[in-house]
Amino acid sequence: MITIYQPRKFDLERSYIINVLFGEFLGLDYEIQDYEGQDYKIVLANKSVLFIQDSFFSYQKEDDYLKVENIPSTVGYGNNRFIVEKDIPIVYGTNHLEVTANQIVCGIDIFAASFFMLTRWEEYVNKARDMYNRFSGIFCVAFKNDFLDRPIVNEYVEMLWNMLTLLGIEQKRKEHKFEFIMTHDVDSIKYWKDINKIARIFGGDLIKRKSIPTFFKHLIELPQVKLGKRKDPFDTFDYIMDLSEAANIKSRFYFMSGGLTKFDNDYRIDELDSLDIIQRVKQRGHVIGFHPSFNTYNDPLQWKKEKDRLEEVLGFRVKEGRQHYLRFETPVTWNIWDDNGMEMDCTLCYADREGFRCGTCYEFPIFDFINRKQLKLKEFPLIAMEISFSTYQTVSPHYMEEKMKILLEKTKKYNGNFVFLWHNSNFKESGWKLYQPVYENVLKLQMK
Repeated sequence: MITIYQPRKFDLERSYIINVLFGEFLGLDYEIQDYEGQDYKIVLANKSVLFIQDSFFSYQKEDDYLKVENIPSTVGYGNNRFIVEKDIPIVYGTNHLEVTANQIVCGIDIFAASFFMLTRWEEYVNKARDMYNRFSGIFCVAFKNDFLDRPIVNEYVEMLWNMLTLLGIEQKRKEHKFEFIMTHDVDSIKYWKDINKIARIFGGDLIKRKSIPTFFKHLIELPQVKLGKRKDPFDTFDYIMDLSEAANIKSRFYFMSGGLTKFDNDYRIDELDSLDIIQRVKQRGHVIGFHPSFNTYNDPLQWKKEKDRLEEVLGFRVKEGRQHYLRFETPVTWNIWDDNGMEMDCTLCYADREGFRCGTCYEFPIFDFINRKQLKLKEFPLIAMEISFSTYQTVSPHYMEEKMKILLEKTKKYNGNFVFLWHNSNFKESGWKLYQPVYENVLKLQMK
């Protein structure tokens, strides 16, 4: 048993982050007691004591920390004997450390820093948005201070465990297992959809791309697809499932079922082609989830309408998914998911930058910092999406693959979840042919 004495101020926020670090991530038995002091006091069964100096909550007015000035403008890097990397970002606190036989005093406020990363209150306070009203990766503290590629909450947990170990903790920690979570947002199911789309494709070949070879390729392909002699370029579902099964993983397909904008409704969930794909996925034992439309991220009525429609067609309840275009508003979107009984959200990655948006590669329960309560919903943070590399950053396939290796290695180091997104429509057409080998290589890499 560990007894954690926490200051009474911001008790709900502190209790949440203590539960995540000690309970969810380390799996330790602990008891929280309030006291009048300022710092966190952690007492082990052998009476050894770990003090984590509070550099944030004790300095805020009661329930009033959500201010721009509380976002750190710069983040320093420290070093101590308990960290597992060459250095460690200090979001809040100092590099101060005192170690004696039965006591450690740590100046890095791992609780405030972890709360900052997991709850994404930074994105509520910082009102900067991109053209799709999203909080961009280039706006965040992690990107500006060069640690977006690091799961720093996992690093804090390892530092915490190493300090507890030195002090003689007798409990065993929770064992985590690396999991590769392959997801696919199904935005479109047909390349050769209708006459308008066909006209745009051929016009683009001749006018925009000025590619006569591509024009003739499409001229040959179109009738073959319409006659059923070959699959539509967007019907990659069997290809995806073949590769996933060879890699001993299940693919997760997130389907759309409505929408109110030009970014939605590229197919109907109840049309024959959609039903055929759904049946194939079900028969092969892969996972079907929900992909709410463009405007649902802050529209609970439209969100529920689409979920109900999807479940009506599927005949069973969906429990997981991801927001379309990665549109997200903290904590509003999370509350919509939680209110509708969802268990697993995989939205949290920046559209324009890969990495650890929440600072972790573990799933974790959500904290609504407005209503000050923990939700049942768990976030499985998305770590990488193919479009981030090809469209938002326009980097080479080689660069993408090398970056994926780095992110995979870091996730494996902490036995976390590597949540990866690749759209079913981004394989065979246009520039995607260049990136397709990256997809296949990443699936092989995750098995090593």
